[in-house]
Amino acid sequence: MEFSDWEPLYQEILDYFQFDRAGDEAARDRAAAISPHDDLDVLTGLVKDRDVTVCGNAPSLMNDIPELSGVICAADAAALVLYRNGIRPEIIFTDLDGADDLFTEMNLLGTVLVVHAHGDNIPLLDKWVPHITGPLVLTTQASPVPGVYNFGGFSDGDRAVYGVLHLGAASVRLAGFDCEDTSVNPMKRGKLVWAKRLLARLGYDC
Repeated sequence: MEFSDWEPLYQEILDYFQFDRAGDEAARDRAAAISPHDDLDVLTGLVKDRDVTVCGNAPSLMNDIPELSGVICAADAAALVLYRNGIRPEIIFTDLDGADDLFTEMNLLGTVLVVHAHGDNIPLLDKWVPHITGPLVLTTQASPVPGVYNFGGFSDGDRAVYGVLHLGAASVRLAGFDCEDTSVNPMKRGKLVWAKRLLARLGYDC
């Protein structure tokens, strides 16, 4: 998705959550300033013309693990579930909310970290990004700048789907997604509403 196509949806999201575009832009610029490298070519090489499974962190992920196939892409803390069950995802899309030292361990083994900068995670960017020595790609939900990309999508799961499709995946299968989870807090519920809407634009029902 090009930013010109994404921007109207992005403005709707800003209005819905009362987020500040300037905060997203500040996080984007901070990420660009502290990034040790840009490995978009590595990420593209992993997914282009390949079948990809994007894993969300719904409880159903445990049941889906035996059926996972293709390139495994995890949304944030779903990576920890996979890794603790013997699967190292090739890609993790994360805003670093669920990050811990296992993320950097996986990264050192070759997992691409696709780190998202948004208005309220600058402290997490400062904590993690300068120390990422394995493959790294930075993303933003605001307008892209050199070294910080916008593939479309909002929360980690739907952003992963948009990302791998943008980079040429042959197919994308979902695992561990539940956009109807009513047990989450109001902010998370709003994000699930948007995830469902954004994924529906791509033909997925979660």
